[in-house]
Amino acid sequence: MDIRTDTSPTSPASSASPGTETSPDSATPLSPVAVIGLGTMGTGIAEVLARAGHEVIGVDIDDAAAGRCVRALEESTARAVARGRLGEEERRAVLGRFRAHTDPRAAADARLVIEVVPEDYAVKQRVLRALDGIVGPATIIATGTNALSVTRLAAESAHPERVLGLHFFHPAPAMRLVEVVSSVLTSERAVEAVTALARALGKEPVAVGDRPGFVADGLLFGYLNQAATMYEAKYASREDIDAAMRLGCGLPMGPLALLDLIGIDTARTVLNAMYAASHDRLHAPAPVLGQLSDAGLTGRKAGRGFYTYDAPGGGAAPVPDALTQSPATSPAAWPVPGRPVTVVGVAGSGTMASGIAEVFAGAGYDVVLAARTPEKAAAAKERIAASLARSVAKGRLSAGARDGALARIAPAGSLDAFGGVDLAVEAVAEDLEVKRELFAALDKVCPPGAVLATTTSSLPVIACARATTRPQDVIGMHFFNPAPAMRLVEVVRTVLTSDDVHSTVREVTATLRKHAVDCGDRAGFIVNALLFPYLNNAIKMVGEHYATPDDIDAAMKLGGGYPMGPFELLDAVGLDVSLAIERALHREFRDPGLAPAPLLEHLVAAGCLGRKTGRGFRAHARRN
Repeated sequence: MDIRTDTSPTSPASSASPGTETSPDSATPLSPVAVIGLGTMGTGIAEVLARAGHEVIGVDIDDAAAGRCVRALEESTARAVARGRLGEEERRAVLGRFRAHTDPRAAADARLVIEVVPEDYAVKQRVLRALDGIVGPATIIATGTNALSVTRLAAESAHPERVLGLHFFHPAPAMRLVEVVSSVLTSERAVEAVTALARALGKEPVAVGDRPGFVADGLLFGYLNQAATMYEAKYASREDIDAAMRLGCGLPMGPLALLDLIGIDTARTVLNAMYAASHDRLHAPAPVLGQLSDAGLTGRKAGRGFYTYDAPGGGAAPVPDALTQSPATSPAAWPVPGRPVTVVGVAGSGTMASGIAEVFAGAGYDVVLAARTPEKAAAAKERIAASLARSVAKGRLSAGARDGALARIAPAGSLDAFGGVDLAVEAVAEDLEVKRELFAALDKVCPPGAVLATTTSSLPVIACARATTRPQDVIGMHFFNPAPAMRLVEVVRTVLTSDDVHSTVREVTATLRKHAVDCGDRAGFIVNALLFPYLNNAIKMVGEHYATPDDIDAAMKLGGGYPMGPFELLDAVGLDVSLAIERALHREFRDPGLAPAPLLEHLVAAGCLGRKTGRGFRAHARRN
């Protein structure tokens, strides 16, 4: 099937009779639709429209780009036929509804024009001014910008009331979110017409106001920027940063791999626009983004960015390079051998302690589970038995494996039972004084050479280490909740942690079939240092009445592929826990942008802590 690339324009709108045009407020079908700019995003939008039954006028002044768009549509629809998602006759109809042109005057008859030209004010403004002389005043003009001011762009048009933002997400055929962006000049009926179109395309439109980044990118790019800053500071490797966010938060891609996919130059442009509006240091592009961009290392499209790829282009695959880490899954992988571990002590009786004890017992370790009383320890073991029973019922575990794991767990009513452990893991309350007291006790009861690990998610590991006479034996071993299901463990070294203790924990983590990532002893480590500023910024959006929790959650799930929206996650984690982590990050880094959102402070003060109290950002059935 061939789609002809047409260079001849249709009749310009200026030749129409004055009385035949209506205002953009009129309820008219938005077809045909013109797409200006036939790069990757423009091609995707054109495909969405054509498959939904719209006549599509594709325009790109670069004949080669127009040709690539035609071929991409042919290949995409052919794949859909091969996968049984499209019939051959339907495919012919879809391709027949698209025509590529190199003359912008081809858009003259369009009822809606979507521009997806490069993210540059001057380029977009030239397009909008040109469209004023091509299309009639009834035509709605949508800019696909994800960073520039829609208001500023609209002001360049002779009819600013018809200009709005229509931000699709990449890849447009797959991503359901569309942000419909109004400026102070935009006609309400124009917004309604475009919103109805988005729904008809099978998309989920979210209405937002005009500010750089809007909702999804406004939250996403700040997070990506912090990840780039973390990498640039050599706090953690690129692989560990990406693995931590994929495994610790369930994200489809790590932040550095995502920057490579988006384009490092594009990310830098978006961040510059965001910083110009917010003056928030969290939006000031990390210098490494400028360095890579200026060197032409813009990500997948260039064949190299944070990672190296087998070829330039969006579909390229990463390949090993000089920075690639070797997997550390055996003692031979470490220059310093670890200490032998056969008996593990777990201190605590809550959900996290029970989950960690279950993980160790399931991996074949003998476990001493110590709580403040024998009754609490017995209750913790019962919780483990119930968890293992669920695994058996779901076919994930045999009855014999369950019985073996339970037999390896010895509950105890005090830390005195830790006299023979090789590794002690504390999982008590996230309170520094409580942890320091516990480490002082562990120092007295654990044998010489035992490794002492804290599961803290935000407190300084060195403070726990200094409560002992053997700080070289202390390390962070941050499991994620629920410990049996979550694969990530952050291994946190202090400046005093010995090499063999680090090797021990890495080796033990591998035997647990968990993925260990290395990081230094600073607030938030990798995951929380990147996750909680993102959550805090989402709260600020609500506090500033920019968007609702429902719209923000929808935007991040549909536009970013997040498994939970930020407000779903906040209510699940607990607003008091979230506030404590935000305060720890602000105290450590002293960045004004990390200060806890006032709305979060107010909700915690009111006792609205999330699911556990029945109310947080939403109302919930209260837990017993």
